[in-house]
Amino acid sequence: QVQLVESGGGLVEPGGSLRLSCVASGFTFSRYAMSWYRQAPGKERQLVAAITGAGGNINYVDSVEGRFAISRDNAKNTMYLQMNSLKPEDTAVYYCNARHQVFSSINYWGQGTQVTVSS
Repeated sequence: QVQLVESGGGLVEPGGSLRLSCVASGFTFSRYAMSWYRQAPGKERQLVAAITGAGGNINYVDSVEGRFAISRDNAKNTMYLQMNSLKPEDTAVYYCNARHQVFSSINYWGQGTQVTVSS
């Protein structure tokens, strides 16, 4: 059974940091590109950061470049998102996504974790 389980969300003040984790099971983790998406209330889901299966290629949306860092540990079937210098506009539900690097129609979603940046 495929599972993606996010954790690490919470309430943080502006300028603070959080580290999100996404633990995968039920599929061959290293064969999947992994991504973090977020969705704020009333807005469409947005790609935040992505990393290829071996970790050699990383991309970020412009609004988080230099503040967020995506990484993965294939031995632990886990992906991370280190979020620094958080801003109120980063408030959203953050979702983990796995997409097969060859058969791109095969993709999975986690249930999401809430991140709230507020004083």
